[in-house]
Amino acid sequence: MLEAPIITLTTDFGLKDPFAGLMKGVMLGINPHARIIDITHNIQRHNVFEASQVVAMSYKYFPTATIHIAIVDPGVGSMRRPLLVVTEDHYFIGPDNGIFSPIFEELKSTFFKVYHITSSHYYLPMSGSTFHGRDIFAPVAAWLSKGVDSHKMGEQIDDYMKIPAPKSVTTDNNTVTGEIVSIDNFGNAISNIKRDDLAKLADVESKENFRVMYINAPLPLVHYYAENQTDKLSAIINSFGHIELFAFRESASEKYNIKIGDRVIVSLA
Repeated sequence: MLEAPIITLTTDFGLKDPFAGLMKGVMLGINPHARIIDITHNIQRHNVFEASQVVAMSYKYFPTATIHIAIVDPGVGSMRRPLLVVTEDHYFIGPDNGIFSPIFEELKSTFFKVYHITSSHYYLPMSGSTFHGRDIFAPVAAWLSKGVDSHKMGEQIDDYMKIPAPKSVTTDNNTVTGEIVSIDNFGNAISNIKRDDLAKLADVESKENFRVMYINAPLPLVHYYAENQTDKLSAIINSFGHIELFAFRESASEKYNIKIGDRVIVSLA
């Protein structure tokens, strides 16, 4: 572990209730040297897929040995298992409900281990079954940050849950078809079409090489938001490498009724 280990939090807890704060208190009580970073607590309630996408796009920006806790857990208290995922560079802790599916997919050709957390002596005493974030995930992360070996947390498994993610499809070497997979706080609609998909067709730096279509209407593909200062729908490759639909200083999702699952097509111009 790092001398001052980093633990991140991604949840659907929101900020009205004390849940996130209590988790931090538990972790700091075990390891006062831990540094705790909130990625977000505003995941849509019970939306495991959204949380999985946020974790996948975020973890690479943290130092080696960072511990990432992700909790969107409608099955809390049931037979679903608490998991610890160990990769070459990071640790992930959360419920076995598919929340780490993109990590499994991304790392399937590299080293990683998945443990069912069963070593209850690392838990807090539980007075109920509704808050495993406080009683299991937080203390396990804190003990891990203090240097407890991951294999001591439980038994290794290979039947962990994975949820299918929609994938973009390239056809005829000149068209990529995808769909909207998330909508951010600004109302921008993010698709699963990536820069790498476009690079297979042409030079990505020349936006004129591509035509973006949404509901059979062509959209300009711009370099930055203010390039099109109208409220018309436009497309951009965002800082995570995804095609994103936006309206300058407007909520594109509200103004144009964009929904998760809507189809987006990019082809050679």
